[in-house]
Amino acid sequence: MKFSYKTAIIGGGAMGQAVAAGLVDAGAADASRIVISTPHPDRCPILAGRGIDVINDNRAAVCDAPLVIIAVKPWILPDVIEEIKNSIDIETTEVSVIVAGVSVWDLERMWGDRIPASLSIAMPNTAMILRESMTFIVNVNGKSELAEEVFNSLGKVMVIPERLLAGAMALASCGIAYAMRYVRAACEGGVELGFRASEAQAIVAQTLKGAVALLEQPGSHPETEIDKVTTPGGLTIRGLNEMEKNGFSAAVIAGLKASAK
Repeated sequence: MKFSYKTAIIGGGAMGQAVAAGLVDAGAADASRIVISTPHPDRCPILAGRGIDVINDNRAAVCDAPLVIIAVKPWILPDVIEEIKNSIDIETTEVSVIVAGVSVWDLERMWGDRIPASLSIAMPNTAMILRESMTFIVNVNGKSELAEEVFNSLGKVMVIPERLLAGAMALASCGIAYAMRYVRAACEGGVELGFRASEAQAIVAQTLKGAVALLEQPGSHPETEIDKVTTPGGLTIRGLNEMEKNGFSAAVIAGLKASAK
């Protein structure tokens, strides 16, 4: 399904550009229905070349846009909200904010008596550009129907309460880096086992794709899949036990807890 409404994106950094490019690549929106406002339009030549309107005017960007996505640095957010809050129809415009470290209380205070009827925090990860993001949405006010629609076209969406947001970021946003660290370690191990680095990476990447596909089967569970390949006295259980002896699971859990703090 292609969205017919205008989507305004404030911020031309990595996240803002990923949303715009992802929507066009997914066929979810025509480039002509997306506008990005950024202080540096010259830094978005690829998007502009694809027909996305790239401008340097936040108020003009949000005018008549049913959905506004704000993707800026935390210290810029208050000024952006102050600039646009009188240029949107707070009864009909939906606003979703992709800003790390901002709370529901922060947003309510920034919008004051101009809080939109539908306001949310959205937290995607960098896989959004490949339309494989795990995006979390926290509803501040109302229901984020358009934001959910947009981010569902860029991966998967889970609506959560604010109290789970830090943990969600540790699992999914920081989790991209943690998964990459496992891949790097496995590739280094593969080189020790005699493979070229490029061969080891291809093997590990395909193995992870297979593991994900297995987990996405109905009723699947990590332990069930592990049991299928751990025969008594076999190679897999030896490797798993050695990893646990060196603190594999404990290290992962400790890292997640540290990130969630």
